[in-house]
Amino acid sequence: MTGIHDLETIEHQAFEAWFRAAMAVDSGNFRWTRFRQGDALCYGSATEPSILINRVLNLGSEYKPTLKQLVGIRTIYTNAGISRFFLHVVPEKLGTDYEALLTEAGYEKYRGWMKFERGTGEVGPVTTDLSICRVGPESAADFASIVGNAFDFGAGFQPAIAALANDPNWYLYMSFNGEQPAGTGGLYMKNGVAYLDFGATHPDFRRRGGQTGVLNTRIQAALDAGCSSIVTMTGEAVPGDEQHSYSNIQRAGFEEAYLRENWIPAGS
Repeated sequence: MTGIHDLETIEHQAFEAWFRAAMAVDSGNFRWTRFRQGDALCYGSATEPSILINRVLNLGSEYKPTLKQLVGIRTIYTNAGISRFFLHVVPEKLGTDYEALLTEAGYEKYRGWMKFERGTGEVGPVTTDLSICRVGPESAADFASIVGNAFDFGAGFQPAIAALANDPNWYLYMSFNGEQPAGTGGLYMKNGVAYLDFGATHPDFRRRGGQTGVLNTRIQAALDAGCSSIVTMTGEAVPGDEQHSYSNIQRAGFEEAYLRENWIPAGS
């Protein structure tokens, strides 16, 4: 299986590709920006509060973080008018004393994200009465509407989601009830590794096998393209909220790779 570095790299590549695609169509409404603080890449938007947009990738990719770097990251977001963001932390990269360091720098631990990986094992069947296909720019607005509503993005940010259709390494899939858009899923591929994101279902079409169908369709597409590793993630399962997507991912042949911690500014 792929190492932690490669699993983090494919996510960053996919996220950066999305950012660049969004910036290419931005008319000034998104205010989505990217800053660098040492090895950390800080993405944020003062107009879109979603934690999926305001987050720090690559921390610890080149060296262990310092107090100056961590405080500097907080300052960057404060100056940009952003009060809450996710600082992604891979414990294996940060050493044994990282929790005390993060606390001193003004962060507190939040719910983590579980990273999953699967190899080239057999893909489950697509058993749904919904039709599933890859879509292009003509369906990008419908794709963005479902994703935006599922993940609580503001309506003004949906054109940034639709811009995914303009990147050559992002493949968008949708399920349909006749001609009605029902569900979504994104697939990003580079250098033989695939990354899955943006899995969502319109509330009117849940419990019809669409989510699993779109998931298995993307897995098969990645394998057909020659990918040997497929990566995805979801929120960690905690008592009282076991995460429906968590079990769907495991049934699709994924195994838990590692829990990536999320830290936020204290009190935010």
